[in-house]
Amino acid sequence: MARATAWLAKGGLRPTRQRTALAALLVGDGRNRHVTAESLFAAAEASGDRVSLATVYNTLRAFCDAGLMQEVTVDGSRSYFDTRMDDHPHFYWEDTAELTDAPAADLQLARLPDPPEGMEIARVDVVIRLRRS
Repeated sequence: MARATAWLAKGGLRPTRQRTALAALLVGDGRNRHVTAESLFAAAEASGDRVSLATVYNTLRAFCDAGLMQEVTVDGSRSYFDTRMDDHPHFYWEDTAELTDAPAADLQLARLPDPPEGMEIARVDVVIRLRRS
């Protein structure tokens, strides 16, 4: 719980019971996670934490807004939430619907288009979709 509380403090978030419980599932062991709201909800239920799915969605949004996580959209209907905050590419495994980190050292982006006037590029998401051949 100490790691979860410290993580919330880093984002300036008040450690409510629900936030602390979900943060402990996300960062309690010090490993990075890729979760969907539904998978985090299931993990919370399995650990005996009582939170609604709506609370999980709202809490993940608060974690992203606080700069503790980033949302990775795989398609229009599926988002994952990543606790690893540095720029890195992802593999999306179509057969298991799993998102994992891809080796950043092997990725080369030669050039990005110039953004429209008055805009700046905030982030580039690279999701490499995989399927069995």
